[in-house]
Amino acid sequence: MPNRRFGATWPTRGRESTPASHLFLMDRLLRNAILLAAVTAGLNAQDAAPVLARLDASAGSFQGAAAQIRRITHTAVLNENSEETGSMMMLRPKMKEVKLLIEFVKPDRKLILFREKKAEIYYPAINTLQIYDLGKQSSLVDQFLLLGFGTPGKELEKSYQVKYLGAETVEGQKTDHIELTPKSAKVREHLKKAELWISQSGYPLQQRYQENSGNHTTITYSQLKINPALSQAELALSLPKDVKREYPNR
Repeated sequence: MPNRRFGATWPTRGRESTPASHLFLMDRLLRNAILLAAVTAGLNAQDAAPVLARLDASAGSFQGAAAQIRRITHTAVLNENSEETGSMMMLRPKMKEVKLLIEFVKPDRKLILFREKKAEIYYPAINTLQIYDLGKQSSLVDQFLLLGFGTPGKELEKSYQVKYLGAETVEGQKTDHIELTPKSAKVREHLKKAELWISQSGYPLQQRYQENSGNHTTITYSQLKINPALSQAELALSLPKDVKREYPNR
């Protein structure tokens, strides 16, 4: 009797298979694979829906955040990781505007300020401030900085293919892990995909950004405070009068 496992007719001993039977089997396997992919995609979208709804709910009231952060950068060509720890403060006075101050204290002190269309990096050890004009890239920078912070789930769906990867624990809290693949070819030049670990309150406790080169950066937030009392003055660089200024991208 022929073996009918998986819905396909396999040749039995003493019976030669024909090219036609191979084509029939390949066609059935291909159809099954397509069906499985479609079902899986539907389940991923369904599982992601509650996560996107939490992001929608939290976005309207978001005005800022403060947290301790750990940033791990993986360099693919060297297969090495570097780790930095510090703190961050973020203000969003308007929907598409963000001001962000990051202060790394280990392994070396470094301050990074994003505001308007500029990024400023201050290195206290050499008393040097590097100023980058972000120009047309500023909208992309704002988008990445705000990814998950005040970003409605509906906006994510417009810009990314969203895939649900499961429930995980980050910093002792339950999170839902989602993967974002940019729909825009322009964005894909800078970002292959991003991952977010969204807490039950609707904010990311972890982000990962993957580049086309294989490099990736993972940022983990602890002691996260949403809408703390922050002033514009707190998100400013206090610089010595004799600071040396450099403009690397001029």
